[in-house]
Amino acid sequence: NALEAAGTEAKKTAVIGVPGGVKMHSGCFATTPKAAAEVVLSFAIGDLRTAITEVMDLDETVYAKGEWKVRMYGEAWTPSSPRFMQGAKEQVERVSEEDTIEGLAHHVATLLEDEPDLMVVWGSGGTLRRMGEHLNLDLTLLGIDVQHGQTVHTDLNEARLLDVIGAHLDDGEQRPLLLLLSPMGGQGFLIGRGNLQLSPDVLRLIGHGNILGIATPSKLIGLEAVRIDTGDDDLDAEFQKKRFIKILQGFRTTRLIRVAEL
Repeated sequence: NALEAAGTEAKKTAVIGVPGGVKMHSGCFATTPKAAAEVVLSFAIGDLRTAITEVMDLDETVYAKGEWKVRMYGEAWTPSSPRFMQGAKEQVERVSEEDTIEGLAHHVATLLEDEPDLMVVWGSGGTLRRMGEHLNLDLTLLGIDVQHGQTVHTDLNEARLLDVIGAHLDDGEQRPLLLLLSPMGGQGFLIGRGNLQLSPDVLRLIGHGNILGIATPSKLIGLEAVRIDTGDDDLDAEFQKKRFIKILQGFRTTRLIRVAEL
C-alpha cells in the first residue's frame, strides 16, 4: 500500500509500486508490471538514482458525496525513471475550464444529433462526468456507462458491456459506435487505469477506430503521449502500430497524440 509506504521507512527505502489495474495516483507506481521489473533490475545494478515523489490517493469522504478529489498523504523515495514510472496524478484547476467542458459536451451533442443511432460508451473520470452534466446525464464517476437514444445503461461490467454493445452491432448493418475516454492527468493513461471493465474483448468489439480521447487543454500540458495498457500484449501492439490516437480538446477541435511504448 502506497499510503503505508509513506511512513518513516520511506526515508530509508526506495519504493516501487506494481500497478494492479485500478486508478493509482501516487508517483511511486510503475506504468506496468513489466516496467516495475525493469525498474527493480536497473535500480539493483545501480543504473537509477532515487527521487522524492508524492503519495496521493482518492479522498473517500469527499468521493462518497459524488466529488472527485485526490489528497496528498506524504512523500516517498522511488527510483527515478520517467519512461517506466508513471508520475503523480496531476490535479488540474477546474474553474477556468468550465467553458471548455461545455464545448466538449456540445461537440458530443452535435454528433448525437447528426447520428441518432449513435451509441456512446462513456468512460470513467471527472471530465466525462462533467460533460454528462451538460447533457443532462448522471454518469458514473468511476464506472462505464452506455448511452443509446434515450436509454442510458449505467455502471456496466465487462459482461454487460459485451451484451449491450454486441446487441447494437449484431443488428445487421454497420451501426455507429463511439467510446469516449479521458487520460489521467499527469500520467497519461487512456486505457489500463480505472477502466478494467474495458477488457481486451470489449475493446476489440468496439474497434480502435471508434475510440475518441477527451481532454481539456490544461490536461494536455506536458502530455507528449498517452499510455495504453490493455492487459493483452497483442492488443497493446495493435494500438502502438497505429502510433497516434485522436483527442478532442474543444468543440470541433481535435489533435493527434502519440501512443507511448510500454
